[in-house]
Amino acid sequence: MSLFEGAGVAMITPMNKKGNIDYDKLEELIERQIKNHTDALFICCTTGEAATMTEEEHIGTIRFAVNRVKGRIPVIAGTGSNNTAHSVQMSIYAEKAGADGVLLVSPYYNKATQKGMEAHFTAIAESIKIPAILYNVPSRTGCSINPQTVASLFKNVDNIIGIKEASGNISNTAQIMNLCDGKIDIYSGNDDQIVPILSLGGKGVVSVLSNVVPKYVHDMISSYLNGDIKKAAQMQIDCIPLCNALFCEVNPIPVKAALNDMGLEVGTPRLPLCDIESHNNEIVKKALMDFKEFIW
Repeated sequence: MSLFEGAGVAMITPMNKKGNIDYDKLEELIERQIKNHTDALFICCTTGEAATMTEEEHIGTIRFAVNRVKGRIPVIAGTGSNNTAHSVQMSIYAEKAGADGVLLVSPYYNKATQKGMEAHFTAIAESIKIPAILYNVPSRTGCSINPQTVASLFKNVDNIIGIKEASGNISNTAQIMNLCDGKIDIYSGNDDQIVPILSLGGKGVVSVLSNVVPKYVHDMISSYLNGDIKKAAQMQIDCIPLCNALFCEVNPIPVKAALNDMGLEVGTPRLPLCDIESHNNEIVKKALMDFKEFIW
């Protein structure tokens, strides 16, 4: 059974001026997402800067999100890492905190073999009862989960139900669907490929763009699923400049800058990420203004 269908937001983590997590602002952002019909909330993932959180912050932020969402939409916690034992521990914590599922990124830096990745994901998923979604993003991790590995995990581990595909390679999505007999839940991990992945049987997106225009992303997918493919395709095309602007520097630098430009005061990323370059912030501001009918 799918965790969700539609628009999942890859939630940013707001910081205050001292660099600590701003939980009051996080609650405001969560409510904004739910008000604008976001279908699922992904917390403590790449966009949420989980890599720079302490274990206490990581667990606390997952618990906070679950408690504030109160079952209105699914909460999926990022618990993947390059340390299998630690990822097992974090996944168990997330389950105890009430998360509806976990997102498991491929093990970065170590660059595990496909055999190693299969053992890694199996160990994590089998340590919990809630569903697990794999996350393939080779541009950040340095390694790719091959379609054959995805299919083997999907067929042999009961609670591995899907994958966030952010390789940028549409052929990967098609091959995964083929090897899984069309039964796996695939979510686009790239905002510029939402409709193409839906056309191959995808369930939706885990979206950075949704931080900025949550209703727009929800409506794009809803239009597609309700049969208005032409409208969905045009919405996909129209948002490309904003998608590009949100990745003019490494994520989540531009999306945090965009939210600050919108007056939401989410703070800046933690080191080693830093403030956006001024010329890139101008790119973000222009993209926001060109898309203002959906923002303000």
